[in-house]
Amino acid sequence: MRPHVIVNAAMSADGKIALPSRTGVRISNDDDLERVHALRAECDAILVGVGTVLMDDPDLTVKRGHAKGPNPLRIVLDSDGSTPEDAAVLDGAAPTLIATNTSCAKTFPKAEVIRCGDDQVDVPKLLGILHERGVKRLLVEGGSTVNWTFLRAGLVDELLVFTGSIVIGGHSTPTLVGGEGIKRLEDAIRLQLRRATPLGDGVLLEYAVVR
Repeated sequence: MRPHVIVNAAMSADGKIALPSRTGVRISNDDDLERVHALRAECDAILVGVGTVLMDDPDLTVKRGHAKGPNPLRIVLDSDGSTPEDAAVLDGAAPTLIATNTSCAKTFPKAEVIRCGDDQVDVPKLLGILHERGVKRLLVEGGSTVNWTFLRAGLVDELLVFTGSIVIGGHSTPTLVGGEGIKRLEDAIRLQLRRATPLGDGVLLEYAVVR
């Protein structure tokens, strides 16, 4: 058993999620930010990769001006324990869990550490642990690598993508999904479009992942 997993992301019209320099940039408009914080308030936990922590330093909380509800458990996939001690996710505003591999000995005074996986974090095993702890809805706001990890492993139930009306470009600019990708079209991860909703000058695409 595992939680219901929702991947939420914002990208440009050409599928980019950052600048060519890999610097994070806000793509969501105000309407989408309202939606994101309401979604966070509806989930038991929110997960990002350590790359997002190092690049954007998000606090992963529910902003009270946008939505009402408790802050979710904050989870960072961090195989080698690279999360800085002054990271916003360690500010004490909500419980935080750092998931590392079994050989990482680093501890975090302001977070619980779960060690699972010999090299990279064993994500399916981690989701099983989270389910046992009562996490029923997990929101993934990871970068392209984390998005690929979850999608490739068949661990995603919903994919929510806000597409902003901008073009960023760049051969090596991070895209919505990274990783090694597929080798044959037959291996593509199939989606079912459930809804397309205009949000200001962008559009929210809501997909179910086809099993």
